[in-house]
Amino acid sequence: MANHVSAIKRSRQNRVRNSVNSQYHSKLRTALNKFNASVEAKNSEEIQKSFSLVNSILAKALKKGIFKKQNISRKLSLLSKQIQKN
Repeated sequence: MANHVSAIKRSRQNRVRNSVNSQYHSKLRTALNKFNASVEAKNSEEIQKSFSLVNSILAKALKKGIFKKQNISRKLSLLSKQIQKN
């Protein structure tokens, strides 16, 4: 365990950031699963809604620094290619 005050604070900050980051990862996984289900069902209205939701989650995560911009761009590009196939 940390002995210095600054190390204790850093540990506390890391725990909080880890929980916030894991919440965003969970939201993203859930949204991606919904998107994939709507793509398989070929429901165009549902595809657009779920793509919008994924885009929103990724934009918020980028703003908070959870994901890098290139990672988000790559994910959105792959998802839009899936939409164009259907």
